[in-house]
Parts: sequence; C-alpha cells; structure tokens
Amino acid sequence: MDVIVADDRAGLAEARKALGAGREGATLALVPTMGALHEGHRSLMRLAREHADHVAVSIFVNPLQFGPGEDYARYPRTFEADLEICAAEGVGVVFAPSAEEMYLPDRQVGVSAGPMGTVAEGAFRPGHFDGVLTVVLKLFNLVQPDVAVFGRKDAQQLALIRRMVADLNLPISIVGAPTVREADGLAMSSRNRYLSAEDRAVALALSRALFAGAERSTPAEIRRAARAVLDAEPAVDVDYLILADPATFAEAGDDHRGEAILAVAARVGTTRLIDNVVLTLG
Repeated sequence: MDVIVADDRAGLAEARKALGAGREGATLALVPTMGALHEGHRSLMRLAREHADHVAVSIFVNPLQFGPGEDYARYPRTFEADLEICAAEGVGVVFAPSAEEMYLPDRQVGVSAGPMGTVAEGAFRPGHFDGVLTVVLKLFNLVQPDVAVFGRKDAQQLALIRRMVADLNLPISIVGAPTVREADGLAMSSRNRYLSAEDRAVALALSRALFAGAERSTPAEIRRAARAVLDAEPAVDVDYLILADPATFAEAGDDHRGEAILAVAARVGTTRLIDNVVLTLG
C-alpha cells in the first residue's frame, strides 16, 4: 500500500480507517518528527514496525518549541524527500498538518513541563518543553496511537514525555530508540546539514567528550574527563555539560548510583547541537 498523506484532522481520520487501525486488535505506532528525515528517523520507523501493525509518521515543524532568535524559519523542510523515506520504510500514513490546523489563533491552553522542563536544556530554552509536550499531546489525541517511538538523543524530551504519559494516564506505550551516529561518532541530527566541513570536524568534540566521560567510574571523574575534551576545543561554545539523574534531570550527586545521563549542548559556528550517553554508576 502506498503511504497515505493527510494534512488535516478529517484526512487523518480517513487514513486511520483505511489502515484499519483500532479494528480487530490492529495496533498503530506513531513516530513524531519535524521532517528533514535521515537514517536516525529511519531507525525509529523500523523500531515502530516491530511494536505495531501499522506506522504513522507526523511531519510538523512546531512553532511552539522555538524561542525568539531560534531557527524556526530556516529549519530544513524537505517534504518530498521525507515522503520517499516514509514509503521506503513501510509507513502507512504521514500526517503533515499546517500550524493553522494544529493551533487555534487564540490558543490559550497548553501543557506545562513542570520543574524538569526548567533545568538543563530547559534552562537555556525557556518554554521549549512546554511547546514540545503540548504538540505531542495533541498528536497523541489526533493520531490515537497505541505506541509512540522517540529517539534517546533527545533524552530530556523523552523523560518528560514519559512523565506526561504517567501523570496524565495516557493509554500509550513510549519506546525509546538508541541514538544513531555517523561513522565518526557524530550523533545524527537534521541540524547537521547546517555545519560547514570545518564546523563538522569541530562538532566531533561533543561525542568525544561523552565517550571520554563514559570511560570513568565516578561522577567527579566523569565530569572532569568530559570537560577536558570540550575545553581543548575552543571553537565549541558550551551551553551545558551535565551528569543528570534521569528521573529529574537535576545534577547527579557524588553518591548517585544506577542510571545517569551525561548530556551536552553546545554551539558550533551558528549551529546548536545536543548529544548524550547513558551510564550506569556503581
């Protein structure tokens, strides 16, 4: 079956019927994206197919999660190429609404990310996670998936979506997909296409820092090793390097045991990049 493209709620409802989602136990998985799809997104679609009978992909550059001066206007939009990728990966429906379709002009109600949305990434992008959770909840309500798949590269986002599902009793299973990297270690991102050849070489300091930290065993050693790599590359403008408790995204204490997330956000040239690795302490 060819991929069905829906750009409004009525078309999405018809697409769900055409797929048979929800009928006779058939399950549907959603992969929310902002388009500019790459191999990392393909891996999400493949994982989604393992968890459900049908796969839906949303393509929507969400204005609510961009702050003043961020790259909403220039965010890459490659819709025709994205459709080819979705078709090749066996996606049943692509939901590609406009901002006008998603949001009322006098929109008033949204989702608050709470305290976890104000630390780490949230401290540098105020309101970002409120916008993320608002659009994700709307997509859940419209697509009505049984499963939703998100990449672990956006670790704080994934943690907040899991918390929203738990706090609001949403009947959806959340699956986290491993970060996909280029052969040289750079985490795949739609924003990588902004990087010049020189900037791309500099950007490798992010993954090198995380891998250096992952080789150490205590919080202090982990932070010190990762910071040393970043400090050695002056062209990297670091927003934060954090060893976070995955339950709160607050800094992990020196006595932290169990899972922790070593995360970094930095600017290379005009491009802001994020990356992380998951560690087990103790």
